[in-house]
Amino acid sequence: MQSLNLKKIFLYLLIASVAFSALMGIGVILFGNFGQTESRILLTTLIITVTSVLGLACGAFLETGRGKTLPVTVIALAILAAILWIIFIWATPGYENTFVRIAFSATLLAAACSHISLLSIARLDRRFIWSRYAAHFAVWILTAILLWIIWVDLKDNPEAFTRVIGVLSIVVAALTIITPVFHKLSHQTANGAEIDTEIARLQALISELEERRENLSNDEN
Repeated sequence: MQSLNLKKIFLYLLIASVAFSALMGIGVILFGNFGQTESRILLTTLIITVTSVLGLACGAFLETGRGKTLPVTVIALAILAAILWIIFIWATPGYENTFVRIAFSATLLAAACSHISLLSIARLDRRFIWSRYAAHFAVWILTAILLWIIWVDLKDNPEAFTRVIGVLSIVVAALTIITPVFHKLSHQTANGAEIDTEIARLQALISELEERRENLSNDEN
């Protein structure tokens, strides 16, 4: 129930932020007045939209009942990142690089956790469970590298980092695409196993009934 309420909250925030952004865009087109304040308002609504999307991913994972730590972490990081970016947008310029780096880091971690939450919704057979571990490995290694780039100025072998990031991005994209396919195949396998189990149960019941009938026939004779 709590997860459903959480999803509703983020869903309403998403709808409201998208609707407000659309109205802002229409207003700009009709009246052609788009100053600094309007830009800040639009960026704020976009931040709320992104936060709502991350929250919806958490709500979907919470509904599975398979863990609360990851989605709660996503929510905390997403809210923290939203607050930091809103402060950065509306406050007087002059923040240090550390503030911006913290905001970027919180956003990146929230996105990574949200991605893992969505992939974890899939129910995978033992044959495909390796893809989940591979996704975790690729996502977290990629996140760690990007965090390193955010906090450390790359002076040595920037091309090597670019190549590694490219490879990991392709791996993450591939695993994200095939996870729903593995989920579907696992679901079909589970249904087949359930059918086999039901057939075995019915066969055992039939054998028991035939044995009872035979015993009744012997008693009558």
